[in-house]
Amino acid sequence: MSTVALEPTAETDAVADLAVPVVGSLSPSRAGDFMTCPLLFRYRTIDRLPQAPSSAAVRGTLVHAVLERLFDLPAGQRSPEAAAALLAPEWARLAEAEPEVTGLFADEAELAAWLVSARGLLDGYFTLENPNWLEPAEREAFVEVVLPGGLRLRGIVDRIDVAPSGDVRVVDYKTGRAPGEMFEGKALFQMKFYALVLWRTRGVIPKRLQLMYLGDREVLAYSPDEDDLLATERKLLALWEAIERATQARDFRPKPSRLCDWCDHKAAGSEGGCPEFGGTVLPWPTVVPGPGASEQRHLDARDRSAPSVAAPLPAVSEAPSQE
Repeated sequence: MSTVALEPTAETDAVADLAVPVVGSLSPSRAGDFMTCPLLFRYRTIDRLPQAPSSAAVRGTLVHAVLERLFDLPAGQRSPEAAAALLAPEWARLAEAEPEVTGLFADEAELAAWLVSARGLLDGYFTLENPNWLEPAEREAFVEVVLPGGLRLRGIVDRIDVAPSGDVRVVDYKTGRAPGEMFEGKALFQMKFYALVLWRTRGVIPKRLQLMYLGDREVLAYSPDEDDLLATERKLLALWEAIERATQARDFRPKPSRLCDWCDHKAAGSEGGCPEFGGTVLPWPTVVPGPGASEQRHLDARDRSAPSVAAPLPAVSEAPSQE
């Protein structure tokens, strides 16, 4: 059966079980792409079409960077004002690494207004928790495991907290708004993905999975159990089988939904168009990336470079919960 690497890695990367040949990789974002629209998955993962940056996505990257840096400050100094002071240097760092993002703004006034909107999201964070009361065990943690069949799961966790009791909390920041009740399961899929990897690599089931929506200052939390994580593992394996079948048949069909309004491939004249909107699907690529490809990896729409982690979680002190 044909295989395709969904998250290529450098040959020096470690995996949880080197004895298992890697047949392919999934991150939460790529798994989400396939469930949302198989054609979108193909364009992003197999054809590797470039994605135009958006001001909303870049703002999310900036806010994540500031929240990561915030915990470099000692407890007692992590204030809304301190977070706001980090915006300019983090924007400068981002613009230097990805110069194309500066083209999103027509002038300095537009950029300034955009930075104010980022400040509003950071202010929202401080209404959800007090960062002076905790010391994260890990930030921007790259996690990875290879399942017995050879499917590699990998991703980047915004924050991992560990209480003195050993209880683990997995935290992810979202700069949009919390989903409605009907869509909470889809939102939690990413967190169960991370919980599964942590359980398989570290032998601990996180006590709490927490999504912090800064857009409307809401928290979506869930406490998984072993049955949840086993069901997530079965779902990912079934998803991979579906991807393999589509790859073998070279058949990744579009799946229209409300999300089409934000798709880069909706325009009929775009490179790699969508037949649902009068576009033409690209010819199948001559070369399909394999699981050992040593290309730059893309995780959760942000370029990352970090070692694999499989060590026991360090214990840290944490103040009483504000939940």
